[in-house]
Amino acid sequence: MVSEQQSIGLIAGNGRFPILFSLAARRQGFRVVAAAIKGDTSPVLYFCADKLAWFGIGDLRQGFAYFKSHGVSQVIMAGQVSQRNLFDKRVQSDPELQRFFSALQDRKADTIFSAVTELLDKNGLKVLDSTLLLKQFLAPRGTLTRRGPTESELADLEFGRTIAKAMGGLDVGQTVVIKSKAIVAIEAMEGTDRCILRGGRIARQGAVVIKTSKPQQDVRFDVPVVGPRTIRTMRRSKSSCLAVEAQRTLILDYEKTIQLADQAGICIVSI
Repeated sequence: MVSEQQSIGLIAGNGRFPILFSLAARRQGFRVVAAAIKGDTSPVLYFCADKLAWFGIGDLRQGFAYFKSHGVSQVIMAGQVSQRNLFDKRVQSDPELQRFFSALQDRKADTIFSAVTELLDKNGLKVLDSTLLLKQFLAPRGTLTRRGPTESELADLEFGRTIAKAMGGLDVGQTVVIKSKAIVAIEAMEGTDRCILRGGRIARQGAVVIKTSKPQQDVRFDVPVVGPRTIRTMRRSKSSCLAVEAQRTLILDYEKTIQLADQAGICIVSI
């Protein structure tokens, strides 16, 4: 646990997660030193952190030096860093990164982030629970929207929950889209939003989206996150119900998320 008035490092991926973390940390008296990832991190983070510098996906050593120069010994990973960066020409032509990836047994998300975490630790940077200062954003148990699930949505939810857990156990993805007990889409490297849109094109309407944590979830990275963007994506895909895992899923901008879901007639269930 970090102590007050201490500097805390933020390795910032995409979405609102890094922004909300930075704001929460500063409210609680921490000095936030952020490392933004080119092509992923929102420029808005500049206004929410005490220090911010931009790094390419291969600038690991420069990132370590940056944190140390600002007195950082503990860091948080917040927000997704696109795995599509694996196929970036700059990554493929970087000798140091190629040595890093060659040492991995595979290129699944958990394998990569575990190796990065170990590398950070070897360089004197301890990686903390990414929900450390955001416990109030964890999904409460129950039906969160005005509308509860229909009987058919409940059946799809129960069916899809098992599938989602199995896919998480294989480190494939955390999201599945179900319609009439058929597996319409499974999240892979493209991310949750594109998975939902792909599933919506096939299901046409009324699909159930289930997002769960992995059976052996490492809370230092890759924590399940939903928010307003998730609901807007579901609305575009004409999906009807979102199921998340209680106390293990972050709901960013909670009130806005519920408001958008109610307006769209989308049910959100936390189980």
